[in-house]
Amino acid sequence: MKWEIRIADEARKEYRRLEGSVRRQVLAGILKVSRAPLPAPDGYGKPLGNKNGNNLTGFFKIKYRGIGIRVVYTLNIEKYLMNIVVISQRDDNLCYDLAGKMYEKYGDNIFSDMFEEL
Repeated sequence: MKWEIRIADEARKEYRRLEGSVRRQVLAGILKVSRAPLPAPDGYGKPLGNKNGNNLTGFFKIKYRGIGIRVVYTLNIEKYLMNIVVISQRDDNLCYDLAGKMYEKYGDNIFSDMFEEL
């Protein structure tokens, strides 16, 4: 089952800043993961925990090694929603700090249906 993809305004802005071919690769990865965003063995999700002092339990990542991009997302399992909250350069500290700031900004609502469709 494919999950509905939602995106935070901040992530949408970063997505739009990407060069065209990189943007297509990021979108293709998000669409692939959206078919099975939960962790292995059932899906592609890579869970995050405590990263650089940020408690990111409940967050997942998509890594794009070839293009140096990382996407961080949350899930609303009841509604089959995949919320894209961060799209950034693969610098671990930057990406996870941004995710931590997003959690501070939105609180537990970051796991709900509060973002726009991708």
